[in-house]
Amino acid sequence: MIIGIGVDIIEISRIQQSVERYGDSFLRKLFTENEIRYCSSKVFPVQHYAARFAAKEAFAKAIATGWSGDFEWKNVEVKNDALGKPSFELYGKTADALQGCTVFLSMSHSDDAVVAFVVIEKK
Repeated sequence: MIIGIGVDIIEISRIQQSVERYGDSFLRKLFTENEIRYCSSKVFPVQHYAARFAAKEAFAKAIATGWSGDFEWKNVEVKNDALGKPSFELYGKTADALQGCTVFLSMSHSDDAVVAFVVIEKK
């Protein structure tokens, strides 16, 4: 049974501006060390940060509580498998709250924007 759906789209330039203005403090507030390492290794890191930002926003919408309460940005990590397929790794109270659920993630981008779509299914 589907218990949540979320979608988010963001202009890459918004993330670029935040990175330029706030630097590492912006990145470390929103992204795990693994995400920072992954994105920083790419030719266009901001595009990858923007995709992860959109994924986390879509996740927040899918859980229907947003980022209030016990949910934290860094408790939701976006990972890619060997073929590039994205998925979430959940930690802490976020993982506890979604035990018994499967979370699906799809992301896409153009030159200017990224979009992420999340579905949460209870097994």
